Amino acid sequence: MAVTVFYKDDVIARGQPGDFTQALRDFARDLGPLARSSDLLAFDDDTGRQVDLDLTEPAAPRPRGRPSLGVEAREVTLLPRHWEWLAAQPGGASVTLRKLVEAAMRAGRSERECLDAACRFLTVMAGDRPGYEEAIRALYSGDRENFDALCVLWPTPIADHARLLAWPKEA
Repeated sequence: MAVTVFYKDDVIARGQPGDFTQALRDFARDLGPLARSSDLLAFDDDTGRQVDLDLTEPAAPRPRGRPSLGVEAREVTLLPRHWEWLAAQPGGASVTLRKLVEAAMRAGRSERECLDAACRFLTVMAGDRPGYEEAIRALYSGDRENFDALCVLWPTPIADHARLLAWPKEA
């Protein structure tokens, strides 16, 4: 999962959390005890949802043994004809389902998912800023010119990230 991290109104990190977690730990420690946790916010680059990053120090190394593969068993409810089709596929149901999910993930997000991601992000970062409601209306109506005009009063990193979420192919 790729994330973008803001400190107040500025982007301070972007990418995979593992690539910058230690730098964020140091940054948070340097802010001191008077810093507000609401000033350091991370957002999922696909969904626009705010995410919590684990900034605690890493635990001791795991003991030797078989590593966890990250496979999680859950229940899937399908019609009998779906199970029959899956069973007939090379590798069986699990392999086929993983391939279908991976293909869908590679296909990217729909236009609506992109707009929803931008809206979720803007609700947190610009919900109390001038022109927010009008900008959201412009976003969903596809009026990019009006959206850009309404974002002029906001900090540039916030407006730029909203555009990146809403229109990733144009970035």
